[in-house]
Amino acid sequence: MNLYLLLVAMSLLSLSLQWPALHELTQWQLSAIEQGQWWRILTGNFAHTNFAHWAMNLAALWLICGLFKPSVRQLLIPMTLISLAVGTLILLSNIHWYVGLSGTLHGLFAYYALNEVFAGRTSSRWLVIGVIAKVVWELGFGASASTAELIGAQVATEAHLAGLVSGLALSGYHVARGKGQSASPRT
Repeated sequence: MNLYLLLVAMSLLSLSLQWPALHELTQWQLSAIEQGQWWRILTGNFAHTNFAHWAMNLAALWLICGLFKPSVRQLLIPMTLISLAVGTLILLSNIHWYVGLSGTLHGLFAYYALNEVFAGRTSSRWLVIGVIAKVVWELGFGASASTAELIGAQVATEAHLAGLVSGLALSGYHVARGKGQSASPRT
């Protein structure tokens, strides 16, 4: 399967989760997860508060894939693992309701950038430093008020942190296991 075909399919699938009946079944809700609806740990990452939120997150996913150029497998596996980690780590926070791909996006960006550093592209360390600095800033000073207004919800900076930690850890795991870089180097 072609990467761009996968991105189109993911975009449309995520868009379909805006349909109220599906949205209600897929959003991350602590009470529903506690009652055994475990799929929400994953699916909450792909539902969004509104169309602006959806468009912003999917545009970022397309940009990340355009920048790092992963294969289909190099996108699907880390995206699934990071999404599961974000959904699980949010259980440790005070969040009771969550939707959006931004935690996973922070994780994917950190994962691919750190993979590039490990593969010898030292300039990518600035990408790693930048995403860490962004998350630290948000944790210390809060996320952009204009973003919160646009998406109609408080920005879940805890999800950004969970994604960042997950992406960095997954990249470190791949290097420790001797798999090296998991995404094609940029040229």
